[in-house]
Amino acid sequence: MVPEPASPASLDRTLSYRLHLVNKLTDKSSADAYAQEFGLPVGQARCLAAIGRFAPLSVVDLAGKSNLDKAQASRASQALVERGLVAKRPSDSDARSVVLSLTPRGRKLWAGVMDLIGQRNSEIFGCLSPAERKELGRMLDRLIEHARPQYP
Repeated sequence: MVPEPASPASLDRTLSYRLHLVNKLTDKSSADAYAQEFGLPVGQARCLAAIGRFAPLSVVDLAGKSNLDKAQASRASQALVERGLVAKRPSDSDARSVVLSLTPRGRKLWAGVMDLIGQRNSEIFGCLSPAERKELGRMLDRLIEHARPQYP
């Protein structure tokens, strides 16, 4: 007797679907909060947060750290430069490249953006106990570590 194939998972129960749904449900309100509080589109807010945490960064590195593609990171960082929030200087290691860092004005705004990110995380994950948040964090770290070599 040939066993029946396992029934496929219902789409709405797959991990990828649910992760995307959580992102979609929370991303719009986060984008609205960045715009309302700081006058920043979400891409610029992500870039400001990444530059403040990881500077100095090239645009390619910024794209990876902010989860944007290179063109989005380039446009967002240039807008931040034009607003006087980010400084751009030639790279010491590659004359064709530039590195980005926060200006004093950018650092002040970065602190506010990071506070907002903390508030948003508290709102989003507030339904979980501290132990559940810690365990979810560990599981997400494992998933990221597992997926990164497969999807560079």
